Amino acid sequence: MGTQSKRIAFHTLGCKLNFSETATISRDFTDHGFEKVDYRDKADIYVLNTCSVTENADKEARKLIRQAKRRNPDSSLAIIGCYAQLKPKDIANIEGVDLVLGSEEKFNVLNHLSSQETNGLTKVIHSDIDHVHVFTPSYSSEERTRSFLKIQDGCDYSCSFCTVPLARGENRSNSIANTMKKAREVAETNAKEIVLTGVNIGDFGKGSKETFYGLIQQLDTLGGIDRIRISSIEPNLLTDQ
Repeated sequence: MGTQSKRIAFHTLGCKLNFSETATISRDFTDHGFEKVDYRDKADIYVLNTCSVTENADKEARKLIRQAKRRNPDSSLAIIGCYAQLKPKDIANIEGVDLVLGSEEKFNVLNHLSSQETNGLTKVIHSDIDHVHVFTPSYSSEERTRSFLKIQDGCDYSCSFCTVPLARGENRSNSIANTMKKAREVAETNAKEIVLTGVNIGDFGKGSKETFYGLIQQLDTLGGIDRIRISSIEPNLLTDQ
């Protein structure tokens, strides 16, 4: 698939974490010459970043898939995110879907679409969630004054009502040094507020000598940002500090 004059549209379902990841994937496409348009417009490629925390999220994803194909029947359609990790075969059976990427491969969507063969078959690349160990940093940069900065991913808790560990894998996080590097990139945008985002951000640094408190101390020295906001955090993960 060539990239010249290609129009690409993104839509995100679910949490702030998904929004930060979509923004990072989107920048990869625009850096390679793609024109980004609204998901409601006609595009050559549609990328849907899905959620699967609720039944309604699954239904909404199916509706958005149908809508994209109605706008441009000749478009390529890639499905990523939690729904793609949990139910890749179900998605592959939906008419019009060209590419399904699980959690390990979603940040390589550009490469997979570029090498996609137009043979009418849906390409599914999906790894068992137990094999997903890499942390990929992300941040959003399109909001007027606020950026969602991903600092942690995955969850080590096995709550009976929750599919997040099955969709995102084990707890993992960035280092403080790399997080600060991304935060400085955010500070160079129009954002004045950073929202720290993850599945369980209180588990930042778990398994290492770094801690969430240590990260907050470093972020407090960041110039160019007026506010650092903590999104949601489990009270049992807080320390006296």
